[in-house]
Amino acid sequence: MHRTLALSAAAVLTALAPALASPSAASASPASAPAASAPPRSASVEERGPGEVCFWTEPGQHGAGWCYRPPGYADVPASHHDKTASFRSDANRSVYAIDWGRNGCHHRLIRPYDFSDNWSWGSRIDGVADTTMGCEAA
Repeated sequence: MHRTLALSAAAVLTALAPALASPSAASASPASAPAASAPPRSASVEERGPGEVCFWTEPGQHGAGWCYRPPGYADVPASHHDKTASFRSDANRSVYAIDWGRNGCHHRLIRPYDFSDNWSWGSRIDGVADTTMGCEAA
């Protein structure tokens, strides 16, 4: 009797093995599907990580991307100079967008984890820093 029960249990497990394996395979497919359908981004934005603030030339975090990692000051690249349309901060500290003008400079505070998909101040950006650089608030 015990031998029959043991053989029956083994037969059930053998029959269920493919069914038990398929849910994990099915759950792996949906996770990879969104990544495949995501729009391509420049290498610098694709490699972004915690602590960075990234800027894009098009609204909605599209177009050419560039990322800044504090500390210090960095000029934005020519592609973003006065032409930044959106940003996302993954930094746990404030940073400042800097506008160098003829009559001095101005800064715009970017708070930790802040973002904008349609950033009007990006038409003024010349650089990014972890301090106000002595500039006036915009």
